[in-house]
Amino acid sequence: MAPTIVRDGQFRLFFFSREEPRIHVHVAHPDGEAKFWLTPDVHLAVNMGLSAAQLRQAQAVVSAHLKEIEDAWRRHFGG
Repeated sequence: MAPTIVRDGQFRLFFFSREEPRIHVHVAHPDGEAKFWLTPDVHLAVNMGLSAAQLRQAQAVVSAHLKEIEDAWRRHFGG
C-alpha cells in the first residue's frame, strides 16, 4: 500500500506502508523518483532518475507540504 499524501504539479508524494520506521516520503515524477528523509531536516536519501533541477523542485515541494506529510505519517503509522 502506498497512500498518496499530496499531488503538486508533476510530483506525487507518498510512502509505503511496510517500509522502514524512520519518517520519510517518496516523490514520484514522470521522469523518476526520489526519497527524502524528513528529520532532522528535509534531505535526499535516494534519487532514481531525476535531474538536479527536478530534485531541487521535489525538495521544495516536500518542504512546502511538510506538515501534511508528518500528519499523514502519524495517522497512518500512529504516534
